[in-house]
Amino acid sequence: MDKSAFHELVEIMAKLRSPQGCPWDREQTHDSIKGHLVEEAFEVIDALDKQDFGELKEELGDLMLQVVFHSQLGAEAGRFTIDDVIDGIVQKLKRRHPHVFGDVEVETAGEVLVHWERIKAGEKDRRSALSGVPEVLPALAYSQKLQEKAARVGFDWALAEDILEKLTEEVAEFVAADRQTRAAEDEFGDILFTLVNLARHLNIDSELALRRVGKKFKNRFEAMEDLARDAGLDFAAAGLAEKERLWERVKDKEEIDGDH
Repeated sequence: MDKSAFHELVEIMAKLRSPQGCPWDREQTHDSIKGHLVEEAFEVIDALDKQDFGELKEELGDLMLQVVFHSQLGAEAGRFTIDDVIDGIVQKLKRRHPHVFGDVEVETAGEVLVHWERIKAGEKDRRSALSGVPEVLPALAYSQKLQEKAARVGFDWALAEDILEKLTEEVAEFVAADRQTRAAEDEFGDILFTLVNLARHLNIDSELALRRVGKKFKNRFEAMEDLARDAGLDFAAAGLAEKERLWERVKDKEEIDGDH
């Protein structure tokens, strides 16, 4: 990257926040723009899922802008600058990779993670191995992150097959629960948590997997509506049998297109 290009971005952000800048940008605070940070991160993920690298380039720029924006707010308050942010991550990367920048020897990615957690524990006074997992993460991602951290200190299932047995047990407990009480919600949560654990053992990202399925459903549903519209049908008024017929037509078309 041309170093001057990054400096220009920082300078533009400072100008936007200046008295001669943009009225909207000047009004913003850390709290008012934090939603944009989450949104831009998901748009990066969306571009990755689509393998649209032109879009990925653009979305990474939008995400970088959020980092620069928050850093500008920090500088104005005298808390930190963008240089402090960059220096902090540079030092952290060197500190947490002693097998690259120091004399520690490791052979596997698993050993790297063990060292990583030990180094992190020494950096901050954390009472628990689960400390530091942001509770604002989406529920599936939050659950997977908790499980990953627990696994790094040896609290984990040995085999995926063991988790399948646990899943059967959790489903049975949900079926037996009183649906009119909080117990049903808790037991359903146990099922989801166990599924996340199973996915982790199979190297599947639960959050991304469910997001892709949601997008697939959306695309198929909209295709059903298009078919109904083309046939002069009122989709909302159509019976379930007709909707299922449209659903199967969409799936059949996907298979045919996939063969080509």
